Amino acid sequence: MHVPFSPITIPSHLSRRAVLLAAAAGYALPASLLAQAVLSADGIWPRASQVPGGVAWLPLGPAAQRPLAFAGELPLLVLGDAAGWTALVGIALSAAPGEANITVQAADGSRRDVAYTIAPKRYSEQHLKVEPRTVDLSPEDLARYERERAHQEGVMATFSEPLPQGPLRMRVPVPGRRSSSFGLRRVFNGQPRNPHSGMDIAAATGTPVLAPLPARVIDTGDYFFNGNTVWLDHGGGLLSMMCHLSEIDVKPGDTLKTGERLGAVGATGRVTGPHLHWGVMLNRTMVDPALFLPA
Repeated sequence: MHVPFSPITIPSHLSRRAVLLAAAAGYALPASLLAQAVLSADGIWPRASQVPGGVAWLPLGPAAQRPLAFAGELPLLVLGDAAGWTALVGIALSAAPGEANITVQAADGSRRDVAYTIAPKRYSEQHLKVEPRTVDLSPEDLARYERERAHQEGVMATFSEPLPQGPLRMRVPVPGRRSSSFGLRRVFNGQPRNPHSGMDIAAATGTPVLAPLPARVIDTGDYFFNGNTVWLDHGGGLLSMMCHLSEIDVKPGDTLKTGERLGAVGATGRVTGPHLHWGVMLNRTMVDPALFLPA
């Protein structure tokens, strides 16, 4: 008969594997110990941040085969090995603080829920002046935007097998000053708009833009708001979007290694000057790119 560990008697020297095995065997372990077990290995990215726009790391325990995990109907990225699997959950900027859960499906088809808590976070606000036509759209521009949105929704639904790679530590795609941070509440010409869904990096027109991780190019195009854009698939529902480019040097189907050139910084689309807008998407949810970079 197993006697559950109490939070007081858990040895502090338990290995990551031992903690995950104990959790799977039914021992009552503190949430803090489980989180430490998931994040204790060297080189863990993205950093856990259970807030709107952040990423939750949810330990699933050991299993001979990779389990499936879902946020609603959306598949999630599951990393690890038979000793312990972990689901990565992108949390939407619009998510309300409080309790949330995912569904985990084992190889035998059985399902269970895993709960987690979303903490509140307040983001700053920014006021910008742009061309009036990019705020109050003409019927022609609105029709173009709607067509492009429908196309890009299909791109964002991409979910491929996780790529065989190490930690999800990303390389900054272009050197420069971060001119606008993720989550910033945007007000264009006095009109509130959706919060900023990426990281803006100021750089001169023509500065090379590089792949932040190994990737497959899944879309390129010239879009009304985003200008010249490249979408990258890093596997498992983890995508990158590079916007406002002056040049696009790749095409759909190309594969890139970390640091390979995909285009150049520009000022296309709705912009106030040359810069790169870099977005990172996880389970069709834009999350903070800074979580994938060294602190």
